[in-house]
Amino acid sequence: MNHLLKVPLLARRAFSSSARQLKNKVPEAQKHFQEDNGLPVHIKGGTSDVLLYRATMTISLAGTCYSVYWMLVASMPKKA
Repeated sequence: MNHLLKVPLLARRAFSSSARQLKNKVPEAQKHFQEDNGLPVHIKGGTSDVLLYRATMTISLAGTCYSVYWMLVASMPKKA
């Protein structure tokens, strides 16, 4: 019976907020992303966001061109 009382106490210690204090970074991030500096929100994160955006657009454009090419090839009649 004694071991049943220890479990809730251990659970309270494991999930206690006094064990570690985390700093809330959300207000700083909101301030950064809501600045009116003329940049769209998807590239306000810096160089890595710009590179990721450009890579995504390049892959999207290449995929679209590739699809259009194969649609054109498929629409041409086969030569017998």
